[in-house]
Amino acid sequence: MSRSVELVDIEMAFGKTRAVEKFSAAVEGGEFFSILGPSGCGKTTILRLVAGFTQPTAGRILIGGKDMVGIGANQRPTSMIFQSLALFPLMPVWENIAFGLEVRNIGKTARRRRAEELLELIALPGYGDRMVHELSGGQKQRVAIARALAVEPQVLLLDEPLSALDLKLRQHMRAELRALQKRTGVTFIYITHDQSEALAMSDRVAVMSAGVLQQIATPRELYSNPATPFVAKFVGETNEFSGKVKAIADGLAVVETRYGPLSGRVGPGVRAGSNAAVYVRPEAMSLTSDQQPNALPAEAERLEFEGAVGMLHAKARGGEHLLAAVPNQRLTSAPTAGQKIWLSFAPAEALVLADA
Repeated sequence: MSRSVELVDIEMAFGKTRAVEKFSAAVEGGEFFSILGPSGCGKTTILRLVAGFTQPTAGRILIGGKDMVGIGANQRPTSMIFQSLALFPLMPVWENIAFGLEVRNIGKTARRRRAEELLELIALPGYGDRMVHELSGGQKQRVAIARALAVEPQVLLLDEPLSALDLKLRQHMRAELRALQKRTGVTFIYITHDQSEALAMSDRVAVMSAGVLQQIATPRELYSNPATPFVAKFVGETNEFSGKVKAIADGLAVVETRYGPLSGRVGPGVRAGSNAAVYVRPEAMSLTSDQQPNALPAEAERLEFEGAVGMLHAKARGGEHLLAAVPNQRLTSAPTAGQKIWLSFAPAEALVLADA
């Protein structure tokens, strides 16, 4: 079984430092929910509050509808995987997995049976008698997950568990982790500073900055319709053009910038006459042969090959650094360094957000 987790106006202060301010979120049972943000934004603090390692300065935490006030970490239906994994090097794999059951006075035969079941689940059958040092980084990761699942938690808390792995292994493990979560149905709350992890695995993502919740949304919504300038800039690459809102009509806002009027979809808090910025993803920027609406004069600087696309770096005449994604099949005709170009975008592909 999985449990829902509800955080209501959570606050956490360490002396005069406010680590978390008025954080509220409702995580559904069986959901893969990620909290994304830069180092020091308060995301790990929230995980520790849910686990019961610390108590909030203010607010309520409910798991399965039950208030967790006064309920210690060892009595909560949660299990936590730390960044360091913390496997026991002198124990074989099966004993590592079954350690939580031993603490609960479960007999050795039952512990071994449960460990073997979990080894099957994590695709490591026959590894029970191996020692931890005989495992690869990805295998150790899976053993840590199995150990957390052995005590049958209804909520699994994961604190940047893939950060120590190399890129290819991280990509492989995040796919395995997502599949494992779907097979078990356990509620996952996952902490990361890596946006690609959060977007690839999660049902929904909460983005934090300096202890404050910025937005909760599905990965696609988060990328396409960021609610704040911080989310627009933190989640994925973007181009930003600042100015003042000149007019609003038919769901589009016209922003007067140093390049003239640029238009995009109206975002939260945008009002005529207010300061705002137009945000455009690199894949929405197109090379054009001459000036047209929403076009910007620039000079090509370099092209970085990334496989499926090339990332064109350019400098606008107003000084802004511009990014445009060039599809692989068009790379042969991409501009060279120093070439004068025009980059443009469709209004529907841009978003206007009020200044924070």
